[in-house]
Amino acid sequence: MTLHDEVEIEDMEWNEELQAFTYQCPCGDFFQITLEELSAGEEVAKCPSCSLYVRVIYNFDDFADVQTA
Repeated sequence: MTLHDEVEIEDMEWNEELQAFTYQCPCGDFFQITLEELSAGEEVAKCPSCSLYVRVIYNFDDFADVQTA
């Protein structure tokens, strides 16, 4: 897996419909990472339309206790 970039969580936008943080991908779609993934320690967001990934920089402690439905 090759990372396209590193992105601060603060630079991502919350998408209520997707229930995920999103960030614009060069292909025109959006990288996505869910609260559940963040609380599990995941730090890589994938674009669903192409092969690019970004590393999401965030404080794990801010998401460790997140409860998802």
